[in-house]
Amino acid sequence: MVRFGKVSLVGAGPGDPELLTVKATRLIAGAGLVVYDRLVGEAVLDLVPAAARRIDVGKESGRHALPQDEINRLLVDLARSGQDVVRLKGGDPFVFGRGGEEALHLARHGIPHDIVPGITAASGCAAAVGIPLTHRGLSDGVRLVTGHRQDDGELDLNFTALADPNCTLVVYMGVGSAVRLAASLMEAGLPGGTLVAVIERGTTPSQRLLTATLDTLSEQMRIWTPKPPALLMIGRVVSLALERPRIGEPAEVAHA
Repeated sequence: MVRFGKVSLVGAGPGDPELLTVKATRLIAGAGLVVYDRLVGEAVLDLVPAAARRIDVGKESGRHALPQDEINRLLVDLARSGQDVVRLKGGDPFVFGRGGEEALHLARHGIPHDIVPGITAASGCAAAVGIPLTHRGLSDGVRLVTGHRQDDGELDLNFTALADPNCTLVVYMGVGSAVRLAASLMEAGLPGGTLVAVIERGTTPSQRLLTATLDTLSEQMRIWTPKPPALLMIGRVVSLALERPRIGEPAEVAHA
């Protein structure tokens, strides 16, 4: 009987290797074959054994190392060859990581697999700059959305529902669409003075934080020119980052 390898879909967190779960660290340290995404931090990849085979399937806007369908097929083919695979995904596999698609594909082909959750960028980056996702009197809920636009199309979001001043809005992959996003939220009724934080490379030594408002974000983005990976946080809770002491913090901070 042919033995299939096992695929572990492992959340690599937002970049800081000390934020990995114990299980993720164990699997990475014992890996013989690692398939990883672009958003997996370099410091996390440094934990992969030197002798392990590495396959980069990273995707970014305008450049696709492998389309998702081919990644799905690759995982099945590797497992069918009897190899155990550590599939490293930035953040959490099930939060805008397409981990659900990969898990379903593996299940449909009879490949044993498990999912190891990771700290998603929303919680990791927010904590790194001192912004709570919810806070009594400021935010009673949180919404996670993606700002990625397929083929530079329009954002397919319900801005009427998202323009809630009592909720924190977190936008993944939103740098390229930030200006359009801010305009759409204001058109939907969210005040132009609503605070915005842009967190670039959160939890890493090169972390940068920009704070602005919806109506100044366009100008500040031109001045500051943040680059992916970066996360947008919108809402009253951003005010708490402005109160946080910066003593000993390595991150660069810019305020509008």
